[in-house]
Amino acid sequence: MTNISRFRAFVGDLTEFLTTSPNEPEIFSVVDERLRTLVTHDDWLPPAFAAPHPDHYQQYLLHCDPLERFSVVSFVWGPGQMTPVHDHTVWGLIGVMRGEEMCTEYSLDDSALRQTGEHRLTIGEIDHVSPSVGDIHEVANGQTAGPSVSIHIYGANIGAVRRHVLERATGTASDFVSGYSSQVVPNLWDRSDGD
Repeated sequence: MTNISRFRAFVGDLTEFLTTSPNEPEIFSVVDERLRTLVTHDDWLPPAFAAPHPDHYQQYLLHCDPLERFSVVSFVWGPGQMTPVHDHTVWGLIGVMRGEEMCTEYSLDDSALRQTGEHRLTIGEIDHVSPSVGDIHEVANGQTAGPSVSIHIYGANIGAVRRHVLERATGTASDFVSGYSSQVVPNLWDRSDGD
């Protein structure tokens, strides 16, 4: 059994905060703190939304605001799994809940893709992305054995946003819409078991 009430409270707090129409620095400051608290309590994510796939990473929708102002997604990485180089086009925060992630950042200058940095995220660490702070990266499981799980918050229904995959050698962008790895979301609203 999971402590889904912890996630329900997080979604409620985030919904209430975003109704104030905060600017991006305020979002990063406030949501960073709340996401850090959420990912350091590994008792709320239902197992079905932390299940790895043997061939590719999984992107499970956990919640989407009815007005699509934000979405919450769990990413699950098996050993050796990684994303292509991609952008987001909206603000986002990434918090590692299990394992580690390696993030390689890029910039696109004069149609050339350039690596600008690399860092490792461990449990409880948070990363930010947006067109204003850096929006192009590649993410990989930082562990050689076992899955890693991170929780992502985006300023849109990220599975429906038209974004770009960038070719590492040339910087050539191709449109994509990521969608999600599951047709269901966790039931946050059933309180019949007292949770």
